[in-house]
Parts: sequence; structure tokens; C-alpha cells
Amino acid sequence: QVQLVESGGGLVQPGGSLRLSCAASGSILSINTMGWYRQAPGKQRELVATITRGASTNYADSVKGRFTISRDNVKNTVALQMNSLKSEDMAVYYCNARVVSRGFEIGDYWGQGTQVTVSS
Repeated sequence: QVQLVESGGGLVQPGGSLRLSCAASGSILSINTMGWYRQAPGKQRELVATITRGASTNYADSVKGRFTISRDNVKNTVALQMNSLKSEDMAVYYCNARVVSRGFEIGDYWGQGTQVTVSS
């Protein structure tokens, strides 16, 4: 079993910053791509940013230049630094990881989600 636990969501004013963190634990041999997705009310879940084990990154156009994804391959963590937040960034943010388990099985795992509210 693999668990992803997120932290760092909350309420922030427009233009402010938040940092989300996600820690993976359990039967992990290695983690390939890690990423952040978000889902606003009434909308589908969408990709925010991903990062490979080799630190190659990919961002949604809407967050480029404002968000930065990073990871620690030793600690099995991924973080999302969010700057210049806008009201349209308000959503539940989910951590995702493609994990190779100690049993050599590959699976996609999700965190429970953390709410980001952008409001004055």
C-alpha cells in the first residue's frame, strides 16, 4: 500500500502565495512522475504541474511563471510553490504519484486533496 498525504492548503488573498507539500509513504521502490492536479467546483480535474524523477517539469499554461514544482527523491516528497495567486486558482489540489512498489507493480496514487481558497 502507498499513501500520499498533502498539506499546506488554506485561505490566501489574491496576489498571495501558498506552498503545498505531499509526502508519499508505504511500499515504495521508486517513484516515477509526481504531480499536482486541481478540481474546481463543477469542473473536471485538471493538470497543474508534473515533475519526473529526473526533474523535468511540465506546467499548465495557466500557471506558468507563477507556480513551481519540486521534489525530493530521497524523502519521496513533492511540493508546489504557488505565487501571484488568482481567484481562478481556487480549487481542491491533489497530489499524484506513479509508484513502483517493492512488489514491482506500477500504480497511480492520489492524495486526499487540500483546499486552496483565494479570496479577499
